[in-house]
Amino acid sequence: MNPTWSRFNITSIVLGFAFLYLPIVLLVVFSFNESKLVTVWGGFSTKWYVSLFHNQGLMDATWVTARVAVISATVATVLGTLAALTLTRYTRFKGRTLFSGMVFAPLVMPEVITGLSLLLLFVAVGLDRGFLTVTLAHITLTMCFVAVVVQSRLITFDRSLEEAAMDLGAPPVKTFFQITLPVIMPAIISGWMLAFTLSLDDLVIASFTSGPGATTLPMKIYSQVRLGVTPEINAACTILIAVVAVGVIIASLANKRREVQRQRDEQAAQRG
Repeated sequence: MNPTWSRFNITSIVLGFAFLYLPIVLLVVFSFNESKLVTVWGGFSTKWYVSLFHNQGLMDATWVTARVAVISATVATVLGTLAALTLTRYTRFKGRTLFSGMVFAPLVMPEVITGLSLLLLFVAVGLDRGFLTVTLAHITLTMCFVAVVVQSRLITFDRSLEEAAMDLGAPPVKTFFQITLPVIMPAIISGWMLAFTLSLDDLVIASFTSGPGATTLPMKIYSQVRLGVTPEINAACTILIAVVAVGVIIASLANKRREVQRQRDEQAAQRG
């Protein structure tokens, strides 16, 4: 046997993946359970999905979560991309260290501290907690992740492409939108997907910054789980898993298609 793949390594990998994914598989399976008891299999049924869509509380929380995730991910992607461009293209300016620290601080800051700090800020400025405060909090949380993803792509970006475009008479703005942006677009899409997923998943910060009428789905699920897990919660979690999985697959296929197209363009340019 190859020493790299010893029995111990294989067993460790299998147990590790089972520990990570077996609970998710069980959750999905029991979402189709006929029985109301989540630990006893009573046959296959989709009635809990029908019941879920008739649960107004969960549906309202889902709608709030979706709106917060889309808006915060979009704004965070724009701000994170601008921050990554600033840190990559302008390596020397006064206050760069402070700016970099402020951008990446949420990466290492405990969510409890971030949530409490944002709560105190909103109270100090007299901003009522609700949909707006949750969205602002999620923008603050996810922007740094987008900046990291986009910055890693910009570091390896070939600046000679921009220089060639500007030598041919293209202004800087046009060069950015026609040369730089298409090249870094896979990283931007990945950053948006990461920000969207983090916003969907967040519980701690949303608990600090939400208010009446702004209960997110993780908060709703957590409040119900404290009283006992129901098949409706399993169904809601299964739908969330499906949405994230489909989004990841679409982003991966889009990135792969762009990479194939880029390779074809390079080969065509070399032949020409």
